[in-house]
Amino acid sequence: MRALGSLSNRIFLASALLAALPIGAATFFVRARLTTETRQALERDLRTAAGIADQQQAALFETFTRSARLIADLPRLKAAVDTGDPPTVQPIADEYLQQLGADVLLVHGRRGAQLAAAGGASAGVLRVVTVPIRVDLDQLGTLTVGYRLDEDRAMELAAMTGAEIAFVSDGHVQASTLGSLSSAMPAVLSGGEAPATLRIGETEYVALIQPLHPEGGAPAAVVVMHSRTARLRTLDAIQSFLLALAVISVLLAVALSYWVARTITRPLAKITDHMRQVAVSGDLTRKIALPDRPGWDDEDARVLASTFNSLTEAIARFQREAAQRERLSALGRLSTVVAHEVRNPLMIIKGALRTLTREGASTVDQQDAAADIDEEISRLNRLVNDVLDFARPIRFECVPTDVNAVCEDAVKAVAGGAHPVPVLHAAPSLPLLVTDRERVRMVLVNLLTNAQHAVGAAGASDAALIEVTTAPAGPGRVTITVRDRGAGIAAEDLPRIFDPYFTTRRGGSGLGLAIAGNIVQGLGGSIAVSSQPGAGTEFRVELGPGPAESAD
Repeated sequence: MRALGSLSNRIFLASALLAALPIGAATFFVRARLTTETRQALERDLRTAAGIADQQQAALFETFTRSARLIADLPRLKAAVDTGDPPTVQPIADEYLQQLGADVLLVHGRRGAQLAAAGGASAGVLRVVTVPIRVDLDQLGTLTVGYRLDEDRAMELAAMTGAEIAFVSDGHVQASTLGSLSSAMPAVLSGGEAPATLRIGETEYVALIQPLHPEGGAPAAVVVMHSRTARLRTLDAIQSFLLALAVISVLLAVALSYWVARTITRPLAKITDHMRQVAVSGDLTRKIALPDRPGWDDEDARVLASTFNSLTEAIARFQREAAQRERLSALGRLSTVVAHEVRNPLMIIKGALRTLTREGASTVDQQDAAADIDEEISRLNRLVNDVLDFARPIRFECVPTDVNAVCEDAVKAVAGGAHPVPVLHAAPSLPLLVTDRERVRMVLVNLLTNAQHAVGAAGASDAALIEVTTAPAGPGRVTITVRDRGAGIAAEDLPRIFDPYFTTRRGGSGLGLAIAGNIVQGLGGSIAVSSQPGAGTEFRVELGPGPAESAD
């Protein structure tokens, strides 16, 4: 009963019941009406098919009767029959049998003697037409034409009526579209003019017997059958659809009832919805405004909304202050990094200048001092470039580039010294990629250098410690994978490796991966990393076509 303690729940349950009961009653009525209509439609279709079958058989009998009379009136046949000579009549009978498309053709003389017999016995109900052969009033004999109602004619009639057909004679099925039906026919033959039900295999049929015209020979009938199982299957499908529709309607009614019930607590619901949106979007500048209209004039809701607005203002102020402190902290870290990186080159330059100004310095010492100065100036220049690359947008110069060649150059650039040489696995026939060749090389050199340091920190000595693999990644896209078997990256450090100034290596500036990430993103690509401490690290760089214009 606790569920009924809420006004919203009571309104919801009452509305849902009022919607569900009429829908259920309507569904039951429609299902019952559909069942009745399906049964009546099946009987109507059965009688219509039986009528079509009777008309077709009458038309077929009339056609053979008319054709037999025309042939009996031909002078050639009359002359042959008048001779009374079977060898003379037989070839003519064979020829006319083919022309008529009949199954049997018999010719008898004046006294009933058989002069010719064409055709043979086969399965089915034989229907015959007998006409006299006359010359004026003198009857020379008779012509009998027979046709069989066999499986082929059953198939033709089934195509016309859309029903299953069987031909019956002397209480036995002679031909049908369903094979042998002897065991099922007694129920149909004894049913009279009313439809009878019979089962053939897994299918249940409703059948109606239609007698054929008696002038065609022995008593015969055509049985017309419609599959009751197929109709019921269709009815079941419709009923299933109605049931699904009823369930969906009830669910919609329940949803509507729920919405109506929620309008009772709309003021508090609006406040909580606004809180949820602020929590998802993080936009603390949005305020709750309750309009002055009936249903909203709730003092408690207004106090809650005002308190929430004050709270968001305070949080937004704290965020602004925290962002300012973070900028100052970042500036301090940058100053520390730059100071640390600049101090050593300046000390070396200072020592070299002392060598140059020392009296008696040899030419070799002066050259070495000049070389040291030049090298340290280049180092300072690289440091300044790194800081600028991170601090300002990068300018790209995109041209058609062989990615495999860029990877090979990067491998060669880091191959010197005691570090392990990376192994390149280049994909064959890799398409040219429109990108900034030098920037991509810079990214790869940075990743390979980090991999070498990771391998050195792990103290590993196995072969193929660092691998570079290229592969196509779709039309106009290429994937470069740098994999090492080094020390790996700790799980707590993995989300921060692309943050500026973050480094775990002594002497590192913390800008290398941050700059690499900026370059890859600026080139329309993506960079991802996966690592397991003690097992190694894998960087996956996917590059697409470069930006349409160089970025300033």
